[in-house]
Amino acid sequence: MTDGSLFPRVRTRLRAHPLALDTGLAALVFLSMLVASFADRHGAPDGGATFGRHTPTTAGVVLMLAGSAALVLRRGRPIEVLAVTTAVSLVDVIGEPRPAPVIFGAVIALYTVASRTDRPTTWKLGLVTMTALTGGAMFFGPNPWYAQENLGVFAWTGMAAAAGDAVRSRRAFIDAIQERAERAERTREEEARRRVAEERLRIARDLHDVVAHHIALVNVQAGVAAHVMDKRPDQAKEALAHVRTASRSALDELRATVGLLRQSGDPEAPTEPVSGLAVLDDLLATFRNAGLPVDVTRTDTDTAGGAPLPAAVDLAAYRIIQEALTNVRKHAGSEARAEVSVLRVGRTVEVTVLDDGAGRQTPAEPADDGGGHGLVGMRERVTALGGALTAAPRYGGGFRVQAILPVSGERRTGEDDRT
Repeated sequence: MTDGSLFPRVRTRLRAHPLALDTGLAALVFLSMLVASFADRHGAPDGGATFGRHTPTTAGVVLMLAGSAALVLRRGRPIEVLAVTTAVSLVDVIGEPRPAPVIFGAVIALYTVASRTDRPTTWKLGLVTMTALTGGAMFFGPNPWYAQENLGVFAWTGMAAAAGDAVRSRRAFIDAIQERAERAERTREEEARRRVAEERLRIARDLHDVVAHHIALVNVQAGVAAHVMDKRPDQAKEALAHVRTASRSALDELRATVGLLRQSGDPEAPTEPVSGLAVLDDLLATFRNAGLPVDVTRTDTDTAGGAPLPAAVDLAAYRIIQEALTNVRKHAGSEARAEVSVLRVGRTVEVTVLDDGAGRQTPAEPADDGGGHGLVGMRERVTALGGALTAAPRYGGGFRVQAILPVSGERRTGEDDRT
């Protein structure tokens, strides 16, 4: 394979069959022990190693086979396998006049324990294994206690424990990184879903406000035109003109709101709603044309010494007035009058809409033609800005809607409040 994918594929396949991998490892360890048992480390005249002059005994072969066979179960029972291989190694060291390298199995078993258990367990079992094997080789083995072979037993067991602990730490580190990445991905997905839900709710509120207001005006003016069509055609024409104006305004605001859903690169898509307190007079004029007298009091303009309102607060105030006056026109009766006040008080803006109509229904008694979302939408707007909304009948008749919207401190240079 020239694309470098052979080793990853082999590794993945071996990881998918751990028992087969451990069986192959046990066979390889047994062959290594068997080959090493034929070596004589000091058989040459010059003191070097020779091969073939030393033959393992039958008991030695059995011990090698037992020590390597136990490794097949090293993943499922690492501590038990370590105990078996250590015991077999001690029997080989103490009982054989020429010990075979059975200790290889104990070294691999100790590595497995260190890589698959915690550090305290590794320290305890590692010290016990090192002490038992080194002590057995020093005091009961065929070589003097100071022989290099005994030092090799100590070094091999120590390196096995250290290597296994390092592998375990690396695995834990990688798992922690993967867990943090997955948690961050879940958090991003949840945040994205939350933002989508908030945006859908905001657009739904805007659509409700636009449609409820203008359709209510169209309904009123169409009723007036139908009533006076035969007797006063001039007044009917004027009412129809108001219907046309209201429907055109509704289409414009719907186009502006739905345009927010277009692609960001579309040059025709508006970047922010067009409504606000700057066009409050136009809004009030539509209600006056529909037969609802409205008085207004304002202290929120720039000439009153206050800084411009943030766009979110400006739009919320406009929508609250629009929805409240729409409810007045629909529910307060034909003789009702309305009062609108927009007052800038410190770091808050108080928006109040009053009416004196006797036909007003309470929120607990929704109108037949409404879905009951008007007050809910106003309350959601105010709550999203951290304000408070009060909507209740007035003493002596009528209804009162008041919203207190917090305004952040003075606008900083270059800061964009628009959302």
